[in-house]
Amino acid sequence: MTITSTASADADESKHIERLLQAERRSLELIARGARLGDILSDLCAAIDAQDPGLMCAVMLVDTDGTHLRPAAGPHIPSEWTQLITPLPIGPDIGACGAAAYRKEPVIVADIATDPQFRGYREAALRHGLRAAWSMPLLSRTDEVLGTFGMYYREPRAPTGRDLARAEGAARLAVIAIESERAQAALQQALADVQRSEDRLRTIIDTIPALVWCFRADGTVSYFNQRWHEYTGISRAEAYGFGDGSPGIDVVRTVLHPDDAPGILAKWRQEILPGTKPGEFEVRMRRHDGEYRWFVVRLEPMLDDAGKVVQWYGVNTDIEDLKRAEARLRQDERELRRMLDTIPQTIVVLSPDGRAVYANEKTLEYTGLTMDEVTAPDFRARVFHPEDVARLQEERRQALAQAVPFENEQRTRRHDGQYRWFLIHYAPLLDDEGRVLRWYATGTDIEDRKRGELRVESENLALREDIDTSSMFEEIVGSSDALRRVLAEVARVAPVDSTVLITGETGTGKELIARAIHKRSPRANRAFIRVNCGVIPPALIASELFGHEKGAFTGATQRRLGRFEAADGGTIFLDEIGDLPAETQVALLRVLQEREFERIGGTATISVDVRVLAATNRDLKAVVARGDFREDLYYRLNVVPIRLPPLRERLDDLPVLVAYLVQRYAAKAGKRFSHITRPMLDLLRSYSWPGNIRELQNVIERAAVLSDGETFSVDASWLTGDMHGPASSSSPLVSTMADRERALIEAALAQSAGRLAGPSGAAAKLGIPRQTLDSKIKALGIDKRRFKPR
Repeated sequence: MTITSTASADADESKHIERLLQAERRSLELIARGARLGDILSDLCAAIDAQDPGLMCAVMLVDTDGTHLRPAAGPHIPSEWTQLITPLPIGPDIGACGAAAYRKEPVIVADIATDPQFRGYREAALRHGLRAAWSMPLLSRTDEVLGTFGMYYREPRAPTGRDLARAEGAARLAVIAIESERAQAALQQALADVQRSEDRLRTIIDTIPALVWCFRADGTVSYFNQRWHEYTGISRAEAYGFGDGSPGIDVVRTVLHPDDAPGILAKWRQEILPGTKPGEFEVRMRRHDGEYRWFVVRLEPMLDDAGKVVQWYGVNTDIEDLKRAEARLRQDERELRRMLDTIPQTIVVLSPDGRAVYANEKTLEYTGLTMDEVTAPDFRARVFHPEDVARLQEERRQALAQAVPFENEQRTRRHDGQYRWFLIHYAPLLDDEGRVLRWYATGTDIEDRKRGELRVESENLALREDIDTSSMFEEIVGSSDALRRVLAEVARVAPVDSTVLITGETGTGKELIARAIHKRSPRANRAFIRVNCGVIPPALIASELFGHEKGAFTGATQRRLGRFEAADGGTIFLDEIGDLPAETQVALLRVLQEREFERIGGTATISVDVRVLAATNRDLKAVVARGDFREDLYYRLNVVPIRLPPLRERLDDLPVLVAYLVQRYAAKAGKRFSHITRPMLDLLRSYSWPGNIRELQNVIERAAVLSDGETFSVDASWLTGDMHGPASSSSPLVSTMADRERALIEAALAQSAGRLAGPSGAAAKLGIPRQTLDSKIKALGIDKRRFKPR
């Protein structure tokens, strides 16, 4: 499992725990506020239902006859089923709830259709879509059955450990609510009857399952109920005969926790006793075995007709479980924060309106901020790039209002001031009614990905430009000795990273040689970036090569990566290097020496790993002598020189080149030529070709468009310049398509040293399958062995 998936699973579990804790806290708050029992139980069932799709919870309470159960809550239970089981007998085989109440233990019915536990109600349960039923008995502290907490599913299902823990927690809350309701009901009944009979009141109070007491108007003890005596272990004689005339205060002091007694007694004497209004406080009381438990103490004055206090009545309700639940909630919150702190991603917890309320340790470590600074109003302005804050302000506001997950990309400021790109995913935490309680914003560093995207974008731009401007050749055609020497040099220099200076007249194919070096180098799978230094305005050449920052000059509306960054890991080809401006020569020299540079308008040093190939049709030594080109840069570029011969020095390749170009442009023009006459070939051989292969390309393309019939011909008037007269040739006359095909195959065999297969084999050079090439060689009677090295 990856770190990201582990973090996602931890986040899901954390959310589940937090939702359960919220449901528990809400139920306890309703109990503490004295809400109606039915409302508390319905809210509890609804909250548990929301945790699991398809779950339907219900609470049933023991009827007054003690032999039946009656539904008390079940907001999603089918009403017809509820009516059918009202009342439900308590018995050993009466469904899940009746049996749980009878056995005083959980009853699990994984499949109602087959479990004998439901034989009396099976058909009705199935008719109402119920297939699984689990029930927990609700037992008081004295082991009295108060009712059951049931969970129904519409498909067969056995509970997991997490399901049982959730059911036990819900049952515990239901017991607290029922006993609290009983205590409150008993207290209300007792207070209603107090006016009728004090003796009857005392009898009733003694039966209340809560600690009830009565103080006189001056604060002295009048009465403690039996439950109070049982809890404290203090007898009636000790309670009423203790102390020096104020036994109540002394008795109370003995049962209160030493840390709580001073403050509580001061509040009693100074705030509550002098007044006529009800009071309330929380305090720890010692039990007869020495254990202290938390109680909420509610005091109610009894007034006479004149509005004076006659008696103070109080009830102490045990809230130890509530306090422990709150403590557990705080502990779970701390554990959740510790969990967030261990996740190796930046996480910020936001309020519903998007204000930061908490950040994990990774966030604090990355930003260098304190928690107080994170929760400050200017947090976003301090952390995110100003452009991104403005760009995403409205989009973020609308997304926060929709309560559904969303994400965006922003530059986040690191503690050292550097901005890095982050993908930030926002996930909402919702309450039971779909309202946002919190947003969890998780950040993932995508700086490397963004750099890669920019590099690919720049490479694609360069590639599109190259497609528009590059030579028409896909491969090098020819087998003359002059070309063989060049190809041998290419083969030797390609595997190393040495800088190469390619010289030759215009149109000799310098870029083609540069591409051949790149394709045969270890960098072949990375970018080949071509820059024509002669066509870029001098004012822009530095920006083109090294990039610029936003605002570096007029028109620089955003950051742009230069060609050197785009070529990182690959090869850059600097054509017409002799036209490079003097100020740019200095920057290029630094790149060649130190492999680093700065963008125009920037201060950060950028390191690159780029192989440099350069080309020129000028006499670079003469340019150096005139002072127009740096001598040190020349020597840095001229590590491995390769000179390309002009076409007039490789006339042996002319028949093959003509055949190749005729075939190419004939197909492009939708024509087919079967003959190239000897006089036409002699005419082409007699011309000096000052424009070299590019000029030959243009002449052949024009002739392919204008020639009619199956005979290819060139108008002699197109060949202007020096004419050399017919030259002897060792190459056969290419006069038919079969001859041209033979010439092409033999040229490819010569270039590949007789190899047919492989990336550098003749089949790959010709662009045909190896089997097809083998068949043509046999059909044409070509001896491929004569092309193999001796």
